[in-house]
Amino acid sequence: MDFEYPRELKYLDSHEYVRLDGEIATIGISAFAIDQLGDIVFLELPEIGDALEKGERLGTVESVKAVEELYSAVTGTVVERNNAIIESPEQLAEDPYGEGWLLKVRIKDAGDLNDALSADQYRLLVEGE
Repeated sequence: MDFEYPRELKYLDSHEYVRLDGEIATIGISAFAIDQLGDIVFLELPEIGDALEKGERLGTVESVKAVEELYSAVTGTVVERNNAIIESPEQLAEDPYGEGWLLKVRIKDAGDLNDALSADQYRLLVEGE
């Protein structure tokens, strides 16, 4: 299956993506990861105002197959949650990079993303040679 990996995004090897807009990082889950999980039935995400630390667990995504932990690519404070997707997590697969975002975080240091993967690096990681 051929997945989309928008070039403007940064990716983690744990399958989260980040879109940086000034000091706001929008965090979501890649189309590849959503496909691997299958039907998503539940999301556990932090509350607005919660502090996130780069590399630490920020929540979980539960599918009919498995429960996977989500990790933060950045250190910062949650400023917005996508309540529509929390209420209807099955819609994640429809638009993972648009309406399917999970959190918006005010970041402390844009340098947090220096070690994140580019779209091409992420594609190689998940699809192989």
